[in-house]
Amino acid sequence: MATYIVFFGYTDQGIRNVKDSPARIKAAKKTFQDLGAKVKDFYLVMGFGQYDTLFVVEAPDDETVSKASLKIGSLGNVRTDTHRAFTEEEFQKIISNVP
Repeated sequence: MATYIVFFGYTDQGIRNVKDSPARIKAAKKTFQDLGAKVKDFYLVMGFGQYDTLFVVEAPDDETVSKASLKIGSLGNVRTDTHRAFTEEEFQKIISNVP
């Protein structure tokens, strides 16, 4: 499974209803799970400007994590920004193949 960092930034709607965030986090985790991915970690983050929270996700492919991010974003509470992350082992494999 590939690792992804999914950043979430509250929309105006999301911040107005910030106290609903714990339930939305639970629902978002279920969305990833229903699509075959797993949320490994959740963090509230500071100092990222447009980002308020993030998930560390394991998913079988880009399509799966994209579907989940789009479904969550379509609810209007957050905007997402998804990035592929490589483990140290994956990094070492990549580096060993650099010409």
